[in-house]
Formats: sequence, structure tokens, C-alpha cells
Amino acid sequence: MNEVRIDKWMWATRIFKTRTIATEACKKSRIAVNGVQVKASRMIKVGDIIQVRKPPITYSFKVLALTERRMGAKLVPEYLENVTTPDQYEILEMNRISGFVDRSKGMGRPTKKDRREMEQFTDPSYVNDGFDFEFDFDSSGD
Repeated sequence: MNEVRIDKWMWATRIFKTRTIATEACKKSRIAVNGVQVKASRMIKVGDIIQVRKPPITYSFKVLALTERRMGAKLVPEYLENVTTPDQYEILEMNRISGFVDRSKGMGRPTKKDRREMEQFTDPSYVNDGFDFEFDFDSSGD
């Protein structure tokens, strides 16, 4: 086996849950091979770099071996190598830290807890808590 369809390979290596989702990702221009956006029927070979854009970040995988059969998660490292750059993971971490401020689509309305956290963050009494911003750090206080 020298080549395999990209949608089959991404499904087999568990990048996507179903082949249909993998095909849809190709249609939505979220999949690139060596920097070029591809269709689901594109044939890939060992050594190709596949970029998968799953907002907010783009994952990159190097093809180590080809397969059309879905495998257990423990076998995946034999077929692909994650070569995603650290700056992409920083974006993911920043999104996770920002939390409720930048809610993902489909997350629904904020919960009561989210609302309270937002109110605490934007509450004027929280901002103006009596701290003197005119305080002179150079003078020695008694």
C-alpha cells in the first residue's frame, strides 16, 4: 500500500470520530497536506505533513505509516507523529484560561455561576476597593 485516501487515514488514525466528519472537514477547507488544502479523495503517502484546523488551533501530523483500518488508540503513535508547534498549544491554553469570556459556539447560555463570576469581574466595587493608585512608592511611610 503506497497511498491511501486522506479521509480514510484520518478516520483510521482516530483524528476524526467518523469518516463522514473527516470528509466534511475537507469540504470546509480545514485539511491541508504540505500546506495545500485538499479534497477528501486526495491520496497521501508516508512522510506527508497534514494540517488539521480545529478552531482555535491547527494541529500538524506527520504520516509515519498508511492504513485504511480503524485502530485502537494505543496503536496510533505507530502511524502518525504529532508535530504541532508549541505556539498553537499556547493559543489553546489561553482560550482555556479565558474561560467564560470567550464562550465556544454551542456552549449555550452562561450558567448562574458564570454570571456571578462575570458580575464580580465587572462590579465597580471590585475595581474600586479603596486602593490608592496615587500612592508614592518612593517616600518612606511612617
